[in-house]
Amino acid sequence: MAPAFEQAAAQLEPRIRLAKVNTEEEQALAARFGIRSIPTLILFRQGHELARQSGAMGAPDIVRWAGQAV
Repeated sequence: MAPAFEQAAAQLEPRIRLAKVNTEEEQALAARFGIRSIPTLILFRQGHELARQSGAMGAPDIVRWAGQAV
């Protein structure tokens, strides 16, 4: 999913910023946000969760999902 994520990030910037977190290295962060499966996309606005999606998606799906959530 990495190439699709990168493509979506390029399309959404600067309106929406995508970032990746390695949950194996950041286990406390994964626990804090209840991430149980990889990949999990979580959309935040001002520190509040707006939407969550688990499972791989293509770039158009990521862009659509993020756009609908904001």
